[in-house]
Amino acid sequence: MTDSPTSEGLPPDLRFLKILVTTLTATMILGLVTVIWLLVIRLPEVRHELATPPLLPEAIALPDGATLRAVTQAPGWFALVTTNDAILIYDSATGQLIQTVQILSQP
Repeated sequence: MTDSPTSEGLPPDLRFLKILVTTLTATMILGLVTVIWLLVIRLPEVRHELATPPLLPEAIALPDGATLRAVTQAPGWFALVTTNDAILIYDSATGQLIQTVQILSQP
């Protein structure tokens, strides 16, 4: 009695399992290579975007009694959140106030 496979090869179920594991391994390797390739291609663009500072005016006039709490920016405008519950939206190019949004506190 020997424990080695017979001359006809592996049983069909085991042969299917071997093919399945090999295929899944190849798929995982291909996916990992794709992710690494995309990171190498895309990261220089992201670094360049992060390196350019936002375009803001030299000085911004806040309303009397307002203290700056937060700043956010989008293409063409930026918003200042103040401690007196107001959001001031300014034009990025001119620095002019476009809109004021008053935040109503819930009791």
